Amino acid sequence: MINELFKDVDHHMKMSIEHVKHEMTGLRSSRASVTLVENIRVPYYGNPTPLNQMANLSVPEPRLIVIQPWERSLAGEIEKAIMSADLGLNPTNDGVTIRIPIPPLTDERRKELIRHLHNLAEDARIGVRNVRRDANDQIKKAEKEHEISEDNQKRAISNVQEMTDKYIKEIDDAVKAKEEDIMTV
Repeated sequence: MINELFKDVDHHMKMSIEHVKHEMTGLRSSRASVTLVENIRVPYYGNPTPLNQMANLSVPEPRLIVIQPWERSLAGEIEKAIMSADLGLNPTNDGVTIRIPIPPLTDERRKELIRHLHNLAEDARIGVRNVRRDANDQIKKAEKEHEISEDNQKRAISNVQEMTDKYIKEIDDAVKAKEEDIMTV
């Protein structure tokens, strides 16, 4: 029972980490990256479809993203979707390809992005701590119902805390790396 609980705790904590890392890839740094636009939803035959499923995305230069829609008729819709995504990007559309120049970040925008990054990280930490709380509640309940001994309860709670510390450190390391990336001019 305890081993299954540890596997479940580990899985849920990993999911929190993966989610925050995915969210961080969407934060703009000073370099162009297709991750900025790949998940923008574009209306495609009435269904909102991720951009990476309807066009080729590339970064031919450090400050330029090029989008080549598979259907030329979608270029206008893609351009509108990028403008409405509130990324602060201004695409240019020549009817065949869409080019998105990535302007350098201002100091104010960098600070705003870092604030947002710290909010994402805190949400991930809260998620990890919630998993810990739920696991500790289950362990205490199992000890109360005499399914495990008091020594095993203390050991299990200690193991859950070690996992929590490991994943919190992983979040902090990811935030530090992304913060350096954002602050690089």
